[in-house]
Amino acid sequence: MATIIISYDLHKSGQNYDCISEKLKGYPTHWHMQQSVWLIKTDKSVTTVRDHLKTCLDSNDKLFVAKLTGAAAWHGLSDKGSKWLKSQLS
Repeated sequence: MATIIISYDLHKSGQNYDCISEKLKGYPTHWHMQQSVWLIKTDKSVTTVRDHLKTCLDSNDKLFVAKLTGAAAWHGLSDKGSKWLKSQLS
């Protein structure tokens, strides 16, 4: 399984984030890392994940989906979040 990072910007004023949040929560291993950044663990390709999520988007929204490798650096995450991230990247 790969760890995948998802980042999105929903631009429409008053945009409802429930659709994309519920889809991301549907992955058994997920972490809502920052306001519009999630990490999931899945066997699905980044293209499949993108296509699954883009049904929640309007034409002016942005979505980024990428597979993470073992190299990462961060600052300001909780101890719990840091431990989770380290375990997913190793």
